[in-house]
Amino acid sequence: MILVTLGTQDKSFPRLIKAVDDAVKEGYIEEKVIVQAGCTEYSSENLDIFGMTSPEEMRKLIKEARIVITHGGVGSILSAIELGKPVIAMARLEKYGEHHNNHQMDIISALEQRGYIFQLSENGRLDELLTKCKGFTPDPFPSNQKQFNESILKYIRSDDHTSWWNRIKYVVMVAGLCVILAVLIL
Repeated sequence: MILVTLGTQDKSFPRLIKAVDDAVKEGYIEEKVIVQAGCTEYSSENLDIFGMTSPEEMRKLIKEARIVITHGGVGSILSAIELGKPVIAMARLEKYGEHHNNHQMDIISALEQRGYIFQLSENGRLDELLTKCKGFTPDPFPSNQKQFNESILKYIRSDDHTSWWNRIKYVVMVAGLCVILAVLIL
């Protein structure tokens, strides 16, 4: 099974679904294709399409998939890599109103250069990328989740995170009270 996921973005992204639908029509994809379309309206006799689902259900679908085809969302991509799935990603582009800017191009390009995913460009050939996915397993993505959590806990437990502005206000307040007490005592 091939899973196509467009994430939870509130903008439509039919280009990716159409590319997959065309690949099915042309015979490049012969297996079942499930599409999590999010807010994208698309109708096809070749694809099983639904809107949204729970994170748990998405994880289950990713586990079952042979290949994940997705937009350039970091969460979607990393979820598939974490589960050892080949990923083909296509960026949502600003010029088509699919996103506010083109940051997904940068994300996909960086991950492709490191050998984690395959990029489907505007003029790219999905059939060629599907062939590259055969036998491909991405290297594990190094997570810094543990270090991040430890840093947050260290910060919370320390008393060293008062801003400089609040420290100055505290010093001024204490100095002001000392002056008032000195005037009262004298």
